[in-house]
Amino acid sequence: MMHAASIGLGIKVRLLAEAPDSSAAQVVHDVTVGDYTDPVTVRSFAAACDVVTFDHEHVPTGLLRDLESAGVAVRPGPAALVHAQDKAIMRDRLTALGAPCPVSRVVPDAAALAAFAEEQGWPIVAKTSRGGYDGKGVWRLDSAAQASVPFERLGENAQIIAEEFVDFTRELSALVVRSPSGQAAAYPISESVQRGGICVETTTPAPGLDNEQAANAQQLALMIAHELGVVGMLAVELMQRADGSVVVNELAMRPHNTGHWTIDGAHTSQFENHLRAVLDLPLGDPSSNQTWTVMANVFGGSVDDLPSALLHCFARDRRLRVQLYGKQIRPGRKVGHVTTLGDDLEQTRKRARHAAAYLMGDPNAE
Repeated sequence: MMHAASIGLGIKVRLLAEAPDSSAAQVVHDVTVGDYTDPVTVRSFAAACDVVTFDHEHVPTGLLRDLESAGVAVRPGPAALVHAQDKAIMRDRLTALGAPCPVSRVVPDAAALAAFAEEQGWPIVAKTSRGGYDGKGVWRLDSAAQASVPFERLGENAQIIAEEFVDFTRELSALVVRSPSGQAAAYPISESVQRGGICVETTTPAPGLDNEQAANAQQLALMIAHELGVVGMLAVELMQRADGSVVVNELAMRPHNTGHWTIDGAHTSQFENHLRAVLDLPLGDPSSNQTWTVMANVFGGSVDDLPSALLHCFARDRRLRVQLYGKQIRPGRKVGHVTTLGDDLEQTRKRARHAAAYLMGDPNAE
């Protein structure tokens, strides 16, 4: 999707891919297949690039520092990216900045985790500081009998963060983009629906969010981007309490699943604005081009030949927008998304949910 945004801008994209059948490797013509944790591979790849950027946060920070020392433009740089790689570092920095965060503590063992929970009250949430994604490496713990679970799953040397359980009413996503020269722009706030720790749907703008709440969430994300020195897209995932207040859950420094709606629903997509930012070009208009935009993720189900299911979907909804990722179909794997736009929220949601369900082979899709 980032490559698609690059074409109209005349930007040449090189790709370091983990495997020759990865989604981007199917469309980018200049592909190096290799290990993004291998210093020789990464240095050789970066030597032919004007700017290096990412579609995930897992490239080792030390390796990125080496690239910067060699004069490679790394955007976002390792000093910023580490806050998306390590939740313990993120929590410490955001708390120091005054950003609203859950009460948290790094705990060395099950006894310390249980002690934290006795202070805060059960249940609590335990997270691995590095490597967790889409609900992996996150546990809700309801009693001291469960305190050993994270350490048993990850090993005694794992760094575990204990956090208070936030009784939130919904999750929000604040997307902002920032360039090296300091220009920044904020997208409308989205409501995201998560199941099992994985985003299944977004609605933009977030229903029922008043102008002041939306502006405050945007300002919070812009402040974080500025203070951390982010270049490119930043997704600030928020939990909203019943009183309307928010706390920061996660950060992602890349185009983000909760921003996929921008491909069809914004004047400038997150992918184009990410490219503009890392190349220090003027940023595009992030505002919505429709009243409502709903994005529903498509997960691997009983339909193996996804393009064959498009006949029904497009015949039913001529304004439906579909992005299929070219991934091998596996149950529960995110393999695409659909986007609907309209003036009536419930009808727009219904259209997106039907199309996603049909593509997943749901026999009850209506």
